[in-house]
Amino acid sequence: MVPVPISRLQPSRDEAIEEWPWLDQDVLHCSRSRQVCMTCHFFRHHPGPNCIPLLTCHLHQGLIAHGEHLTHRCSGWTEDLHRHRGWAPEVA
Repeated sequence: MVPVPISRLQPSRDEAIEEWPWLDQDVLHCSRSRQVCMTCHFFRHHPGPNCIPLLTCHLHQGLIAHGEHLTHRCSGWTEDLHRHRGWAPEVA
């Protein structure tokens, strides 16, 4: 697996995001809590072909199937820092 520069969350893969692999059941596990992909620090939306958003995990550098971001998470789930600290923590 390719390491992720966490401070900027910039992809470290060379290929376009559309070409990232899909995350499967080996990575994503069902979750019945608020700890799901959508609330994770590494979750991002990217504009895809035909204006359909691509759901991505920058920790695993992979794509998340639509709907799974609401019901799944991986073992690397981390609290979203914006929600945890507020929108502008540097101002505090």
